[in-house]
Amino acid sequence: MTNQDISPSRRSLLKGMAGASTLPFVGAFAALQMKEAAAVANGASALVDSPYGPIAPVNDMTTGLPLLQLPAGFTYKSFGWTGDTMSNGKPCPSAHDGMGVVVARKVGRSSELVLVRNHEVHAVSPASFIDAHGVYDSSYSGSTQLGGGTTNLLFRDGAWVSVTPSLGGTDGNCAGGITPWGSWLSCEEIGSDAVSSAGKKHGYVFEVSAEPAQTTGLPIVGMGRFAHEAAAVDPASGIVYMTEDQSGKSGFYRYVPDVRGGYGTLAMGGVLQMARARNKVNANVAGALVGDTYALDWVNIANPDQNRGNATGPAGETITSAAGPFVQGWQQGALRMNRGEGIWHAQGKMFVMDTSGGPVQRGAIWELDLAAQVMRCIYASPNTTVGNMGDNLTVSPRNAILICEDASSATTDSFGFGQRLMGITGGGDAYIFAKNNTVLSAAQLQAAGKRTTLAGDHRGNEFAGCCFDPTGRYLFVNIQTPGITFAISGPWALGPL
Repeated sequence: MTNQDISPSRRSLLKGMAGASTLPFVGAFAALQMKEAAAVANGASALVDSPYGPIAPVNDMTTGLPLLQLPAGFTYKSFGWTGDTMSNGKPCPSAHDGMGVVVARKVGRSSELVLVRNHEVHAVSPASFIDAHGVYDSSYSGSTQLGGGTTNLLFRDGAWVSVTPSLGGTDGNCAGGITPWGSWLSCEEIGSDAVSSAGKKHGYVFEVSAEPAQTTGLPIVGMGRFAHEAAAVDPASGIVYMTEDQSGKSGFYRYVPDVRGGYGTLAMGGVLQMARARNKVNANVAGALVGDTYALDWVNIANPDQNRGNATGPAGETITSAAGPFVQGWQQGALRMNRGEGIWHAQGKMFVMDTSGGPVQRGAIWELDLAAQVMRCIYASPNTTVGNMGDNLTVSPRNAILICEDASSATTDSFGFGQRLMGITGGGDAYIFAKNNTVLSAAQLQAAGKRTTLAGDHRGNEFAGCCFDPTGRYLFVNIQTPGITFAISGPWALGPL
């Protein structure tokens, strides 16, 4: 890396760390504190007061239970819990993850929204198999089947209506993304060597229709076989940008389709590419600080379906046991993130979350200008209070970023313990918008008509699938476990969301 490739903030940090090897041994916690202190002074984000004010427990309008902490004036309705009865009479699957509003329509005098929700499920008993119209792999492994897939949610005039299965027989559907033509791209977050007992490969992207019966259940092989996380479409070009969640060997990809626009067109063929920093071979962008900037080129991936393997890049660094597409890109000098997660398009830009990027591996956000093909770090967490491993993210209709936290150990802050929804200011700082407050007893669940097996303290479980309706009136979000979807509304105009 040449001197001009390093931002001033990053040069300061590197200079400050140059003598680290001469320090006496300190405990892991003390070392982390030192690293966080250095980050605060060198291009990292800060925690600021929320423009919406402090948060406190608010009762769910559906069950009466205090499942979330929210600012004053905000309300919410829960729906589609794990085990709830779906439109086909089967129980709703668990592990609610990525989600998006794919259709907003008028039906008579009513306003309807269709959301598609992922379920990050792997092996399940046959009773929990998603019996959808579009099933990819119904094979058994012993007494289990693959339980991943999607459900479609109908929301009409501010009220939840139904849950309908749409995709089944897939593995670990984590995130994905909406398309401009009104469908959902559901991504399997599973390694590129995954093969079922029926010999079917996994690690693909699937397109899910707003009408469940139209979902084919066929993978889009050309979009690559790797641990997919999320996808976002540039509406101007039809190109799909994708992230990979493979610790330390995560590529940043895009798929250039041959036919652009319309349900099913992505499966007609295209070219998979991986990002490469223009002036740095095999750049490692994981330790990003605010202001770090890279101009991008893209290299073609000749075989999107290639098996996992090892690769030595032009810079001489060898990466072992990487996904087949990553191997091909790395050999051509492509870059790597730590763990690519959420991605969202807004105003000609892609906003990309590296969940363990940044100076202390607590999260960083990249802003990619699509016209210039230049990405710049706009947020980097220096500690768990400012941000604790953001995962899914969204951009509101008012062009503000909201991220879902998914840390192995949730943050304890002035509002107590729990995973959070964090807003990002225009200056790249963070504020607390909401907190997971879900603690459930068997008696409470029974009274609410829910499965008593969902009892427990779930405050440490992740938020996922945050997304707004096109008007910005409703924020939809999931708590993955015990598996609940929320519709949140309130005085959004008090802040940027």
